[in-house]
Amino acid sequence: MEQVASVWDGAEVGPEAVQLLTPQGRRVEHPSFAVDVSVQDLRGLYRDLVLARRLDTEATALQRQGELGLWPPALGQEAAQIGSGRALTAADHAFPTYREHGVALVRGVGPLELLRMFRGVDHGGWDPVATGFHLYTIVIGAQTLHATGYAMGLQRDGRVGDDGSAVLAYLGDGATSEGAVSEAFVWAAAMNAPVVFFCQNNGWAISEPTAKQTRIPLYQRARGFGFPGIRVDGNDVLAVLAVTRAALARAREGGGPVLVEAVTYRMGAHTTSDDPTRYRDPDEVAAWKARDPIARVAALLGREDPGLAEVVAEVEREAGELAERVRHGVRAMPDPGPLDMYDSVYAEPNVALARERDEHAAYLASFEEVS
Repeated sequence: MEQVASVWDGAEVGPEAVQLLTPQGRRVEHPSFAVDVSVQDLRGLYRDLVLARRLDTEATALQRQGELGLWPPALGQEAAQIGSGRALTAADHAFPTYREHGVALVRGVGPLELLRMFRGVDHGGWDPVATGFHLYTIVIGAQTLHATGYAMGLQRDGRVGDDGSAVLAYLGDGATSEGAVSEAFVWAAAMNAPVVFFCQNNGWAISEPTAKQTRIPLYQRARGFGFPGIRVDGNDVLAVLAVTRAALARAREGGGPVLVEAVTYRMGAHTTSDDPTRYRDPDEVAAWKARDPIARVAALLGREDPGLAEVVAEVEREAGELAERVRHGVRAMPDPGPLDMYDSVYAEPNVALARERDEHAAYLASFEEVS
């Protein structure tokens, strides 16, 4: 990504969202951001977008069949996730909410590792150190504090500057109303921490529309904390990639935090326990379907890639294999033992937890004595 101008010199960029690919799939220029991608790169982005959506579709179906306890769909948010995930380097760290399934895939987290938590088999079965993708956080906004603290640790370890590392903290628009997020912003600004806050403004905090959550565009909130904010078209994978790369590069080099507001739309439900037809206008959903992030890239490839048909066939085959692997893999997961939930809670032995585990084991054993 080439950062064309000193766009971060101002407290904010906008008010228009940065866009490099129109909903019709046509490339456009932006005075401050550009991204140099080959046809091969576009094929890779298209593949990532399609696989992320297929995983989401399969997981939603599995939950409806009773195979998962819950699933938070990300239908429509694929460009925000793939673009930002691909902007990370191997040395960076991502702190997700509970919905960054596309980011998980590009960071090398296996689909079944991801689904084990939603089936209740474990607390999160992937290695955050190996993947640079930390565990899902269910508590709204809490991960922004974890991310800021981790970024401050990187800073104190001297990992800011040439070949430095940065942290990408994901949050939703609803999380910006949480006190934890404001606290994270204060600390990140005061300590000039190498962290980028990536807000996926998907229009709704469950049933509460963004318009009732804030009086100003969310990216403008950064000004009050003393760092830059920028708005990007969250359904444009090229713009998300360009903006996030630039923000992370600034953080790695010691420039401090940035807030990126990716304007997107969750076309599905908040979670599988939610029914958005009770509060959303179907015309609104239809309007956003016309801005589908995958269709944009497909339209662009249709113009620039004579081998598109073969690419689509290959990606569909790969998506089908992923879906089959997910279906069989989830159903084959063994139920955890009743005492397994005490494992992996702490890195070191914990006396209080060990006592609780022993008491639970004794309670379970009492049933055997009765029988």
